Amino acid sequence: MEVVEGQGSAAAPPAYTLQPSRLASEDILFCVDVDNESLIEMKVSTAGGRPYTRLDSIKQAILLFVNAKLTINPDHRFAFAGLGKSAFSVRKEFTSEIDSVISACRGISAVDAPSGHADLTQLFRVAAHEAKKSCAQNRILRVILLYCRSSIPPQHQWPATQKLFTLDVVYLHDKPGPDNCPQKVYDGLVEALEHVSEYEGYIFESGQGLTRVLFRHMCTLLSHPQQRCVQDDLDIPKSLTKKTAVADSAPADENAVVSSQ
Repeated sequence: MEVVEGQGSAAAPPAYTLQPSRLASEDILFCVDVDNESLIEMKVSTAGGRPYTRLDSIKQAILLFVNAKLTINPDHRFAFAGLGKSAFSVRKEFTSEIDSVISACRGISAVDAPSGHADLTQLFRVAAHEAKKSCAQNRILRVILLYCRSSIPPQHQWPATQKLFTLDVVYLHDKPGPDNCPQKVYDGLVEALEHVSEYEGYIFESGQGLTRVLFRHMCTLLSHPQQRCVQDDLDIPKSLTKKTAVADSAPADENAVVSSQ
């Protein structure tokens, strides 16, 4: 039986089409905390037995991130800054050359004495300036802040109306104690992130001193800001233990055909 339009049949709804669009290439500015707390040892050592510090782990995590990001899109670019009392440039020019990235990482060194307060205002000024240049090239700018102070919340002075870049944060800290309050610091970092981010910014923290946790956080930050869900809805990385347990508990199909090819 044919359905003829105009004889009581409802017209089929128009097919939904999603217009193709290209994600903007990223200019990513790493800002590494060089306070002496970045020299605190992680729960791992090198093959020669030398202690592995937070700063060592951060550098390794950055190289992991950059190699993966360039594999996804070789047009991404990277620059580097350090954070003492305020931000300072390590490599101002953005680059996609891995040798330049390695050289910049080697040029980051921690100070022996505490830096005291940490003011993010200069970092935000630099990021806003670079974001305008990135936008003119149809790119977007992201700042990844790697922060290591367990008792000093960051400060900043920045207008809430200026959201020109995205801020991600990875926070490595000591466990709570009489001399520190990482929760207060974390809250300050969240406030800064929400204050300046153009797209959804992510913040991760760890007080375990485990390099694999840092690497996992950096892998999650590979996600492009224009494709992100809100962090509360984030369900990656998946737990392999849970997936294995579910698979083991599933009833076997006795009629399943197993191919030997």
